[in-house]
Amino acid sequence: MNKDKVIIVTGGSRGIGENIVRGLATEGYKIILNYNKSEEQAKKIKQDLSEQNIQIDIFKADVTKREEVKSLIKFCIEKYGKIDVLINNAGISQIKLFTDITDDDWENMIKTNLTSCFYTTQEAVKNMISNQNGCIINISSIWGNIGASCEVHYSAAKSGLNGMTKALAKELGPSNIRVNCIAPGIIKTDMNSELSEEDIQNITEEIPLQKIGYPQSITKCVKWLIEDDYTTGQIISVNGGWSI
Repeated sequence: MNKDKVIIVTGGSRGIGENIVRGLATEGYKIILNYNKSEEQAKKIKQDLSEQNIQIDIFKADVTKREEVKSLIKFCIEKYGKIDVLINNAGISQIKLFTDITDDDWENMIKTNLTSCFYTTQEAVKNMISNQNGCIINISSIWGNIGASCEVHYSAAKSGLNGMTKALAKELGPSNIRVNCIAPGIIKTDMNSELSEEDIQNITEEIPLQKIGYPQSITKCVKWLIEDDYTTGQIISVNGGWSI
């Protein structure tokens, strides 16, 4: 495996993003952990890895703002001269009746879960196209595939990300850039902390594997997509069979 690859992980300080950062860093990849608000957690991850003689970069940028995304990409290219992999993980969720969703709720959801990926990807692919090589991995959701009651704005944003993945894979394929999407089911992270034990139990009974997921399963899929050279335009469902 080529461990000389330079990887940017957005929203890398918590949940799935944190697990991806830690998992890839221990494999020897060069990692830039992007964060926005969770500075202390980002510093802790960097320190934890440093104690294992593993060095990563952390970079604060609000990926919903084009200029801050430009700064993130500039930092990466100035330090490493390239971007091999972009993992669009930053996102938010909200459970709310459709009739109660405000304009601000809608705009914030689309901006954070979809527009941010447009910004980061558009800025990163300039370097990838120049190098005729690259890998983009978008972290979507089961709800982007099948929709969720009381999460219409979230489902719409993730569905949009799925569409962006497929279209971009067709456009960037001739430049040897692969674009794929991972659509997790219920994963044990802070994002799903609003769910009660009863909620989790009810969901578990609907899942063929009879269990919820953990971030490590997503990280394993990410590792495979980074090293694979013939998969593109796919929405990979990591959900225990929940969407069958």
